[in-house]
Amino acid sequence: MNNKPTIAVIGAGLGGAAAGALLQQAGYPTKVYEQAPVFSRLGAGIHLGPNVMKVMRRIGIEEQLNSMGSHPDYWFSRNGMTGEYQSRIPLGKFARENYGAAYITVHRGDLHELMVSTLDQDKLYFDKRLVDVDDSGDKVVMTFADGSIEEADLVIGADGVNSRLREKLLGPEAPIYSGWVAHRAIISAEKLKAYDLDFEACVKWWSEDRHMMVYFVTGDEKEYYYVTGVPEPDWNHGTSFVGSSREEMRQAFEGYHPTVQALIDCTESVTKWPLLERNPLPLWHENRLVLLGDACHPMKPHMAQGAAMAIEDAAMLVRCLEEVGAADYQNAFELYRTNRFERASRVQQVSHDNTWLREDEDPAWVFAYDPFEVPLKQPTRQGSPA
Repeated sequence: MNNKPTIAVIGAGLGGAAAGALLQQAGYPTKVYEQAPVFSRLGAGIHLGPNVMKVMRRIGIEEQLNSMGSHPDYWFSRNGMTGEYQSRIPLGKFARENYGAAYITVHRGDLHELMVSTLDQDKLYFDKRLVDVDDSGDKVVMTFADGSIEEADLVIGADGVNSRLREKLLGPEAPIYSGWVAHRAIISAEKLKAYDLDFEACVKWWSEDRHMMVYFVTGDEKEYYYVTGVPEPDWNHGTSFVGSSREEMRQAFEGYHPTVQALIDCTESVTKWPLLERNPLPLWHENRLVLLGDACHPMKPHMAQGAAMAIEDAAMLVRCLEEVGAADYQNAFELYRTNRFERASRVQQVSHDNTWLREDEDPAWVFAYDPFEVPLKQPTRQGSPA
């Protein structure tokens, strides 16, 4: 008989999918609820550092991702105007030998589809938007927008920057608009062959107040992706993203290197997204509810570690439930927070400052981390990290 508590994961994004997969593997009766009506291949790229690939190894999809993704030998940082190299961070073989796994870049939708496929499909529910949660009894009662009501012993909020569970714990509060937007576009690499330029596998073009990060998102290098960070004083669109244009991109990157201009020229479709943040939260869990990922530490994407932190959270949360015993879930949740707060807050700050790998530095504190093997710190007192 399975005496482990029933668990509901709210949100089937990358953090929620990782939590669901690891919990189900560990024998927890786990259901995952996603508000989107169906799965869709969202058009964006993502970095998976060795720290994330170690979690993918535990889930059982590391080799599939290695086959699917691009394997850059370096992270290059270059001056946006002159093209001068500011840093050369070794990846490739160096990452595998020194950090314990590969560093890859991949299409976010392909990664997400693969992660979702590892879930028990009979325990995955789409079109389930949480509208209320009652944690006043010996079960958590969840009410969804379609009128359905579900129960679970524990509920994990992996429901993003506008988390309904975060709102339940801390009250309604809009995330902070950072004053920056991200333009995102995928380019057919075939178009780039018309240019006598070097389109590197992983490069970030910098100037004083903006940047463009560029990399391949498929192992066959047919899709080349860029994402920008550009200051924009206000975001008054009332939507999660809006369309942009080549003309807006040319204006934003006027005077940039010919390689960047070629990328803009080859852009067929580009969108613009607000970059949202929150200050470190005073509370990650209460009674039977616990948060992970963007629900408790949303960050600008300037370290390419936002999704990584959510996936690491999922791994550490499951480890702590197993370590303490899920029957003692409140202590398990506090052990989880103690072992994630400092790291997530540091990544939040470095992402905010936008200094990551701009100059040569040692990234081992990020890439060598393994949430399954790092020594656990014990809480010093309730509600405070060690």
